[in-house]
Amino acid sequence: MKDYVVRVTAGDGAVRAFAARVTNLVNEAQRLHGLHPVAAAALGRTMAAAAMMAVDMKGQKDTLSMIVKGDGPLGSIIVVANPGGDIKGYVGNPSLDLPLNEFKKLDVAAAVGKNGKITVIKDLGLKDPYIGQTELVSGEIGEDVAYYLTVSEQQPSAVALGVLINPDYSVKAAGGYIIQPMPGAPENIIDEIEYRINNSAPISRLFEQGKKPEEVLYNFLGGMGMKLNAQAGIRFRCDCSRERLRRVLMGIQEDELTDIIETDKKAELVCHYCNKKYIFCIDELNQLLEEKKRIKM
Repeated sequence: MKDYVVRVTAGDGAVRAFAARVTNLVNEAQRLHGLHPVAAAALGRTMAAAAMMAVDMKGQKDTLSMIVKGDGPLGSIIVVANPGGDIKGYVGNPSLDLPLNEFKKLDVAAAVGKNGKITVIKDLGLKDPYIGQTELVSGEIGEDVAYYLTVSEQQPSAVALGVLINPDYSVKAAGGYIIQPMPGAPENIIDEIEYRINNSAPISRLFEQGKKPEEVLYNFLGGMGMKLNAQAGIRFRCDCSRERLRRVLMGIQEDELTDIIETDKKAELVCHYCNKKYIFCIDELNQLLEEKKRIKM
């Protein structure tokens, strides 16, 4: 089954909701970064959240960055997504291993840490990006995203994110949903949705059962006139390039570049998002150095 994200409304516009299947996406991230299970779970949850929030952006060139930085051993989680479904991301410590938590599940909260911040940056092509930030409340990411949406964007939200990992570290199922009552939503609709959420199987199990994103949302919004408003395919796509990394080298100090030429005879740069290596030989580095000297003159 393909990965994709949907946006729907229900109850004559009283509720809007998002759901995303990201199983293939997280498998690709696991392959690229060699993610151990708890790292894959944390990155996968963040990717699902970013995919759903990005599909609500208007411009195809808009981007949404989500940064989760707690005080746990996983380090930072950084994900970038756009409305067209292109997503990339990485974690600070991909090979982290931790014991299972008291419920015999991957301990994402211990990996992320409960003290820290979640930051969302929306680049809408304007002079300055929109930046929102809130404290982490649990480190589980789903609860942290819900708190962020409620406090920073003034939009109460029910959020569920989940990733199931196979014994061979591959991803069995991954995805999530966000359900948001609009201002003035009838109490009986809100109560019914809350009842269904409280009595539902975990989100990762719903995707493991083969449910599509819209079928997941129908579990909670069925019988309320649910309408599909938007859909986008999802894939891991990094926009790194040799030219972009060349500009990074151009940005370092002249004496640092000279030291690389004299000591290493080459420069090896690795993209954080996709782990692709770019090697610049000594001739290319000398050319860069000459360019820097000309600019300086």
